[in-house]
Amino acid sequence: MPTSPSEPFEPSEPSGPSGAYDLAVVGAGPAGLAAAVTAADLGLRCVLLDGGQSTGGQYYRHPAPGLGAARPDRLHHGWSVYVGLAGRLAAHDRVDFRGGHQVWALERTDDGFAVHVTRWPESGDRATVRARTVLLATGAYERQLPFPGWTLPGVVTAGGAQAMLKAGLVLPGRRIVVAGSGPLLLAAASSLVTAGAEVPAVVEATDYLGYARRPDVLAAVPAKLVEGAGHGRALLRHGVRLRPRSAVVEAHGTDRVTGVTVARLDADWRPLPGTERRIDCDALAVGHGLLPQIDLATELGAATVTGADGAVALRVDARLRSSVPGLWSAGETNGVGGADLALAEGELAAHAIAAELSGRAGEPPARSLLRRRARLRAFAALMAAAHRPGPGWTGWLRPDTDVCRCEEVPVARIREAVEELGAGDPRTVKLLTRAGMGWCQGRMCGPAVACLSGSAEPGADRRPFACPVPLSQLAAGVADSAPAASAPAASGPCPATDV
Repeated sequence: MPTSPSEPFEPSEPSGPSGAYDLAVVGAGPAGLAAAVTAADLGLRCVLLDGGQSTGGQYYRHPAPGLGAARPDRLHHGWSVYVGLAGRLAAHDRVDFRGGHQVWALERTDDGFAVHVTRWPESGDRATVRARTVLLATGAYERQLPFPGWTLPGVVTAGGAQAMLKAGLVLPGRRIVVAGSGPLLLAAASSLVTAGAEVPAVVEATDYLGYARRPDVLAAVPAKLVEGAGHGRALLRHGVRLRPRSAVVEAHGTDRVTGVTVARLDADWRPLPGTERRIDCDALAVGHGLLPQIDLATELGAATVTGADGAVALRVDARLRSSVPGLWSAGETNGVGGADLALAEGELAAHAIAAELSGRAGEPPARSLLRRRARLRAFAALMAAAHRPGPGWTGWLRPDTDVCRCEEVPVARIREAVEELGAGDPRTVKLLTRAGMGWCQGRMCGPAVACLSGSAEPGADRRPFACPVPLSQLAAGVADSAPAASAPAASGPCPATDV
């Protein structure tokens, strides 16, 4: 089974109608890995696609072999699970893993799906993979709420700080404040102090009391309590102070962040005057939870639901089928819930897909798997409700605070579009200000723009391209499907342009 990103994208001829794979799994994190190996165990011919060069996704991100990390397990929770899945994948001849292959679009066909893939910027290659079914396991990305100074060098996301440590064995600074909201903060702070960083404070916008509302849900997932207690012990051992009901309302510095101002918050996340305190630091890791990455599915018209934290996820049935025939979803795309839930849903989806393709769609999945998923989904809903951002966070913004950092659109321009030009939704604000038109296509600023535009409910991500694609690759696709005499000639600078 080829796994090197340097090998050409020419998989061996798969089984099924029209040479299609039985299953294409998009995303090689916990959900995708579990789904691919389980589906292969059940006899399906699979292709596993991921934009990263190796398996693991964001959760199991690990150092490149050239760094010579002797104990990568010390940077992860549940590393042995990943080792087991990766070993099963390597031993399987029914799974083709393709690292460094980014899926930019899904297209419905008569006998399944065309999965459009790019290897840009590593190379100019493009490919189309055909599969009878698709499982979306693309995970999530971090929600960012802007504040004055958040564009300073040294300000990174909480997950970004973990990624730097896990993949590069480097720290974003030596004295790092961790701030925002959500369980990722405790995990990030624990990893950073274990690696030798000084963390003067973990600044959490909630007070964790939301978890106490459902003791039955907590009792059903004892492993989560053990995991949380482990992070807490690490922070206590290193003298890290937890500041609940507080937020970083400003970052200070010129060439780099040199300190932050922390203020207490009321129940709606409004900063309380007179509670400000400065903390010196040379880095800030900040994030306010995670948002499901679902644009590949929503572009096909997949139905969505809004979670307790305001995040939009895919709507799936008990067997993880989306509203699009042949398209399944597992893990964070169904609502953020962590690696254990992603593993359970990946396995469950594989069983459901195998049953569907074999004509046994009415066969019930294993009850133990359904119960495990139900327990973890209940905890995920509790976690989302406990860390839902309050509407008062806009109180720490100033008129000159950039909201869209790609296009450098400040708060003042967005408020002008709303209050003076009549914009009442994120799309209109985007057209009037360019907020969300930059490199990230609104992934970074989208939640903030939606809130400032006065939208009652966030909209689902809709993008015809899930990642940047060079025009040369799109033109090549048109040329491949058109008669030779009418194939367009690529000339000038256009083929090097990205869309």
